[in-house]
Amino acid sequence: MGKDKIRRFEENKTFKHVVQPTRDEVINDFSLKGKWRQEFFKNDHPIVLELGCGKGEYTIAMSRREPNKNFIGIDIKGARFWRGAKTAKDENLQNVGFVRTQIELIDYLFDKGEVNEIWITFPDPQIKFRRTKHRLTHPSFLAKYASILTKDGTVNLKTDSEFLHGYTHGILQAEGHRVLQSSHDVYHPDHADIPPIVTEVQTFYESKFLEENKKITYIRFQLTH
Repeated sequence: MGKDKIRRFEENKTFKHVVQPTRDEVINDFSLKGKWRQEFFKNDHPIVLELGCGKGEYTIAMSRREPNKNFIGIDIKGARFWRGAKTAKDENLQNVGFVRTQIELIDYLFDKGEVNEIWITFPDPQIKFRRTKHRLTHPSFLAKYASILTKDGTVNLKTDSEFLHGYTHGILQAEGHRVLQSSHDVYHPDHADIPPIVTEVQTFYESKFLEENKKITYIRFQLTH
C-alpha cells in the first residue's frame, strides 16, 4: 500500500463526519440505524445518499447547494472518498457524512423510510452475465433501496453506459416501478428539463467520458414498496 493511501486512511480516522464500521458492527444492530438525523446530523432534515461515491463530488456539490438536506456518501474505498471528506472539513460543511462499507449492506445501515433520495453515479455496469447480481440496479439492490426510502423517495442513475441505462429501464418496467425522467444524452439541447445538478456537476470519470465523446445517460425513478 502506498504512503499516500496510508496517510489518507489515517486522516479519515480523525474526521468526525466519517464512519468506518466493521462488517460485524453493521450487521449486528448498527448503532446509527434509525438515528442518523438525531445523533449524527443533529437535525430533522431529509437524507440523501450517494452510492459508490468515489471522490464524493456529488455528495459535496449537493451539500453546498442544499444546506437544508443531509448528504451521505457511501463507498468501500476510503482512500477515494478522503478527498470529499477533506473538502467537507475544510469548508466546515455540517450536512455531510461519509461511510466506508459495502453497498449491499445498505439496509443494515438505515431504517425503513429513513432515506429520502438516492444517487448512483457512474457505477461499474458489470456487463458480463455472471456479474448481474452486482449491478446496482439489479432487483435485489432495488429491494434494499425500497426498504429504506420514504414512500415518495426517488433514485437517480447517471451513467455513461447505454447498456446499464437500457438494463435498468427493463428492470423498472418489469417490476412495475415508475420512471419519472429519462435521457440518453443529458447534454443534448432538447433535454433542458434535466435537473441542473445532473449537468452542472461532473465527476472525475464523467469528464474523461465526455472527452471520449461518450453520451451521459440519466434515469430518475420511484420504487414500488
